[in-house]
Amino acid sequence: MSINLKRFAIIAALALTVAAPAAAQRGRARAQEPAPPAGDVPVGSPAEIQRMFDSYALIQAQDQLKISDDKFPQFLARFKALQDTRRRNMVERLRNIQELRRLSNDPQADDTQMRDRLKALADLDARTRIELEKAYESINQVLDIRQQAKFRVFEENMERRKLELVTRARQANRPPKL
Repeated sequence: MSINLKRFAIIAALALTVAAPAAAQRGRARAQEPAPPAGDVPVGSPAEIQRMFDSYALIQAQDQLKISDDKFPQFLARFKALQDTRRRNMVERLRNIQELRRLSNDPQADDTQMRDRLKALADLDARTRIELEKAYESINQVLDIRQQAKFRVFEENMERRKLELVTRARQANRPPKL
């Protein structure tokens, strides 16, 4: 099996592993809904778009960091763990913020509840820092020092690219001004 074909097979397997359960669930939900009009293509959920972007980032990482094929499977698992850590903590943080928003807008909210939510948020932030440090440490074990530096620059560039794509998508979905 050629090197590029092997890399493609690994990434395709990862993408299918992630996408198959979501596709099956959507299929069951759509079976109960009326069919969309011809020509309408359902847009993927934000989670699906994020997964596709993560797969794209993985391909770009191997290419830009020049990760050898023998180290790529290790990098793949560790990079995915980093992404999962970020996503999981971000979701939990947003839940805490939403609860704080609800409590702070409620004139009859209990101060103890707000204090508990603030403590939970601070604890989550501290735990997130530790988990991210461990994830980066794990990735650094696979990369040499030059690759580690390139990886940090790569992450920043990918984040900018993601924000650009989101901005463009939002602008494209806005109704035209009259």
